[in-house]
Amino acid sequence: MATEDKNRATAAAILPLVGGAANVASIAHCMTRLRLGLHDRSLVDDEALKALPAVMGVVEDDTYQIVLGPGTVARVTPEFEQLVEEGRETAPTPVTVSADDLAAQGAAIKAQQKAKNATPFKLFLRKIANIFVPLIPALIGCGIIAGLNGLLVNLGWLPAVTPALAAMASGFMALIAVFVGYNTAKEFGGTPILGGAVAAIIVFPGVANIDAFGQTLSPGQGGVLGALGAAVLAVYVEKWCRRWVPEALDVLVTPTLTVLISGLVTIFGLMFVAGEISSAIGTFADWLLSNGGAGAGFVLGGLFLPLVMLGLHQALIPIHTTLIEQQGYTVLLPILAMAGAGQVGAAMAVYFRLPRNESIRRTIKSALPAGLLGVGEPLIYGVSLPLGRPFITACVGGAFGGGFVGLFNQLGDTVGSTAIGPSGWALFPLLDGNHGLGSTIAIYAGGLLVGYVAGFVATYFFGFSKDLLTEFNVSQEPTASTIAATGGAAPSTTPPAAGGPDTPDPGTDPAKAPAGV
Repeated sequence: MATEDKNRATAAAILPLVGGAANVASIAHCMTRLRLGLHDRSLVDDEALKALPAVMGVVEDDTYQIVLGPGTVARVTPEFEQLVEEGRETAPTPVTVSADDLAAQGAAIKAQQKAKNATPFKLFLRKIANIFVPLIPALIGCGIIAGLNGLLVNLGWLPAVTPALAAMASGFMALIAVFVGYNTAKEFGGTPILGGAVAAIIVFPGVANIDAFGQTLSPGQGGVLGALGAAVLAVYVEKWCRRWVPEALDVLVTPTLTVLISGLVTIFGLMFVAGEISSAIGTFADWLLSNGGAGAGFVLGGLFLPLVMLGLHQALIPIHTTLIEQQGYTVLLPILAMAGAGQVGAAMAVYFRLPRNESIRRTIKSALPAGLLGVGEPLIYGVSLPLGRPFITACVGGAFGGGFVGLFNQLGDTVGSTAIGPSGWALFPLLDGNHGLGSTIAIYAGGLLVGYVAGFVATYFFGFSKDLLTEFNVSQEPTASTIAATGGAAPSTTPPAAGGPDTPDPGTDPAKAPAGV
């Protein structure tokens, strides 16, 4: 306990001398140094830092580096990260005033739901999402290259080039477990490279020579789920070592024990268990869409937006990734993407139902192109969610679109996506299935069309009460008080959903998030 207090005291002494939590952009450490990315270098007090007993010196490079020594830096860094996080959470939030009261109402609902999502379970799901979200650019790039390669192979074009394209498309997926392990350790407070090292055991070809309890292991067995479990275990082993291993031996003993203990458990336990779970996920997804495709698609497409609002959509991210790893594509994403089609249709109906409200129509015109490409937050938080009923009718549109795609899955025409993140029209380059590309594209396009039409019709005829329609169909811009008075605002207890396939919780940094619906 005394050692932990000393490390926290060191972190607490350093933080104000580097400009406080608001000035810290990034945190990392190497063998001996705490490396900080800073917003404003002028806020740092170099001399005071050097005077601290635990600080051996400072170095200014691409990051600001505080030399703490081996062993010490690994213990101080987590304490420093926690203090920075606490400082950011307690910092006052700047107040902004929007010219569009409707958008302001949507932003208020968004912030309210973000606060409600800060439960331990949902924060855990957010950690899981943060592990996989950084992988999305590579999944998208490799997925598009895989699609291009498949097209060239089918056409018999450029036979000298297609092997190279296949290598580009498959290389990342062959090692995705390593990246998952790295990000998992980083997210759960361990040393990222140790998480990657333990996860690398799963994809190492030499595991085929290991007999674990009478069963020969196969490279990749357990996949991303095994990598996630192995890295989490490595984090706990590392933290245990940091607590008990003397600082003088830390640099040698802690990494060795972390990889050794976690590696043995991974080989003789996690790989088998995670492999069984991964196989079960693929089998269940195939069974669900083969036997109840239309009904399952209707439910998934209709409920996806509420799942996003509740923060539960993040549990689907490792499932998507597992399906892509196993089958080459995820059959769930094209169905979930129909939620965005319902949202677009609903927004178009609002546009025609409010011909004299230039404020809302202007918002719709500016946000509709993004909505068509799968980025739904501007329409959701600027239009349908504050109005209330149009959000519900948007879910109806998503349900019919999802049912359409699910029906074809049930009939044997599987529609999948080779990556997660994009939806709407942006998903077309990533489509794949068990039949020709033309058939797959036609089914997905048909689902979008059904979602647009169903969302439009449901909103046009059922999206407004008489009072709400009268109040909003005026030339003046509505106010937040008008919305509340007419009952147009979504209930404050459980606001409706928002976002899109694998969209982060409302309020998550958009630059780190995949596109929504």
